[in-house]
Amino acid sequence: MTNPILDPNWQQDALDPSLDFFEQTLAVRGGYHRTDEGEHSEAIFTTSSYVYASAKDAADHFNGNKKGNVYSRHTNPTVRAFERRLALLEGGERCVATASGMGAILTMCLAYLKAGDHLLCARQLFGSSVALFDTYFKPLGIEITYVDCFDNDAWQNAVQSNTKVLYCESPSNPLAQIADLSYLSKLAHDNGALLIVDNCFATPAIQKPLELGADVVIHSASKYIDGQGRVLGGALIGSDELMEKAFTVIRTGGISLSPFNAWVLLKGLETLSIRMKAHCENANQIAEFLSNHPNVEKVHFSGLPSHPSHEVAKRQHSHLNVNGGAFGAIIGFEVKGGQPSAWHVIDNTKVISITNNLGDAKSTITHPATTTHFRMTPEARIEAGVNDGLIRLSVGLEDVNDIINDLKRGLDSLTI
Repeated sequence: MTNPILDPNWQQDALDPSLDFFEQTLAVRGGYHRTDEGEHSEAIFTTSSYVYASAKDAADHFNGNKKGNVYSRHTNPTVRAFERRLALLEGGERCVATASGMGAILTMCLAYLKAGDHLLCARQLFGSSVALFDTYFKPLGIEITYVDCFDNDAWQNAVQSNTKVLYCESPSNPLAQIADLSYLSKLAHDNGALLIVDNCFATPAIQKPLELGADVVIHSASKYIDGQGRVLGGALIGSDELMEKAFTVIRTGGISLSPFNAWVLLKGLETLSIRMKAHCENANQIAEFLSNHPNVEKVHFSGLPSHPSHEVAKRQHSHLNVNGGAFGAIIGFEVKGGQPSAWHVIDNTKVISITNNLGDAKSTITHPATTTHFRMTPEARIEAGVNDGLIRLSVGLEDVNDIINDLKRGLDSLTI
C-alpha cells in the first residue's frame, strides 16, 4: 500500500511515498524519519517542551501558522512516529495515541458523544468499559443500550433517532464473540451514526475494521501491540476529521501517551504479524484440546467450526496466513463445577501466569467473574455470559505442549 501520512516537513529517510510497500515493511520502517543524528533505531524524545528561534517563531507554532512541536502533552516526535505506523497498519488516515486503552475509550466518549445522545453498544465488553459508561456517562445524560454483539436483529431494533455511536469489541472480552462488522457499519451509516470497533484482540495483523466499514478503531496497545506486557498505551485510528476531534480531547484533557511508552509500542509493531501468527497457531491447538476434555463444558473460540460465528470470523479475520485460520489467541472456557473448579485449574498452573493482562508473549490466565468483570452486577455478568466457571486464557508463545500440559494438571485432577 502507499504510505498516505508522511509529514512533508519531515522528509529525511522517509519511505518514498510514491512507492507501494508490503505490510511487514511498513511495520518495521513506516512512520519514522531520522533526525540529523542519523540514528538507526527510533529516538526517544524525552522532553516536555521545545525551544523556538524567536518569540514570533513560538507564537507561530502555538497558533498553528507553523507546523511543529508545541508541548509533549499533544506533540511529541516519538509518539507521532507510533501514531503514523499504527495508522498505516490499520489503513487509517490518522491515529491519536492515549495513555491507556481505557484512555482511548474515554476519549471516544468525550469526542463523539454529548448529553442527549444514545450510545448503542455490545453487551460483551471489558468490565471497565461498562463501568465507565454506566458510572460516568449515564449521569451526564447519555443514553446507553446493551445488545448481544452477534445478534444483528437486536442491534437494528435498538437503534434510536438519537443514536450517535455503535460500539463493540470483536472479538470480545472474555468470550471472543464476533460482531458482523460489515452489517453494523451499514446499520450505523444508514442511521447517521458512527461504528467504533475495539480491535485489541485481533490487531491489524488479523483484522482491519476500517476496511469493513468501521469509522474508528480503538486499541489497548498494552496488549498485543506491545506484546510483552511492559507498558500501557492506547490509540484511536480513523479519518483525519474524526481524529481531529479525538486530538482536541487529548490536547485539552491530557490523556497522553508518554514518549518512552510510545517507543516501546513502536518497536512492538515491528514484530506484530510474526507474533500473532505464532499466537494463533498455538491457540488453534489448545482450543481443540480443551474442546475434547471431559471436564470442560464449553469452549468460546471462533476458530472452532462449532462456534456460531465461525463463518463470520473467517470472513473478517482475513489478513494473516495461519494454518487452520487466524482467530486470535484469547480462549474462554467453562469448567464443570463453577468457581471452585475454575480456581482449582488456575491454581494448578506452573507455567501460565495468573494475571489479568493479556496479549503477552507469556500465556496468562484469569477468572473474569472475580477479576476483570467483578465490578459488574451478577445479573449483568450473567447477561454477558461471564459465569462462575469461566476461565479466560491468553495463549502465549511458549511451546504449545507445555501450555497444554499446564492446563491438564488442573483439569485432570478435578473431582466433581
